[in-house]
Amino acid sequence: MKPKVLIIASNANTLGPLKRRVGVFLPEVAHPYAEFEKAGFEIDFATLTGESPYLDALNLADDPDNLKFLTGKGWASMHDAVKLSDVDVSTYDAVFVPGGLAPMADMPQNSELKKVIADTYERGAVVGAVCHGPVSLLNVKLSDGSYLVNGKNIASFTTEEEANYAKPDVPFDLQTELTRQGAIFHAAAAWSANSITDGTLVTGQNPASAKGVGEKIVAILSAKKV
Repeated sequence: MKPKVLIIASNANTLGPLKRRVGVFLPEVAHPYAEFEKAGFEIDFATLTGESPYLDALNLADDPDNLKFLTGKGWASMHDAVKLSDVDVSTYDAVFVPGGLAPMADMPQNSELKKVIADTYERGAVVGAVCHGPVSLLNVKLSDGSYLVNGKNIASFTTEEEANYAKPDVPFDLQTELTRQGAIFHAAAAWSANSITDGTLVTGQNPASAKGVGEKIVAILSAKKV
């Protein structure tokens, strides 16, 4: 039986007081998707509202994995994403949240998403996220009342990276808030590849880390022999 991965994407297309145009950052969905596809996994998409998500960084379409995503099954499947509340997430072996600035707009407090993340983690399935995608882990409480990220090794877009990217647009600093909820934060040099695994939790720092997050999710599921 093939492992099943649910990619949960943001629907947001603007962020901040200046209404910065945002979306899912192309390589942060395309590179993990390529790893899942190579491994023969079943891949589905969901969004918070059921509407089609927006893509950012289309200027990077000449990258082979990005181009294959756009012209192959990837973008077509993402375009047909279903509403998260209509999905039986318990049938999936992993959930993955790609970044881009969009998740900072609609994922910090979404109760349905928080429940899905908590339930997925507590049943021993894999939870993955990259760049700003780990905002999906923020404010997730487990059944014992503790924050999911408390005591966990976590990577996400860093304070240093945000300062030179979108500080005026984001509602808060992600590294600061994850650390405040108890995350053991791992920051590598700005814009360098950095993905880490803590049990069944896989996170990555930035676009360069997306492939590594995909590879690590594949490794966990392959080892489980789902």
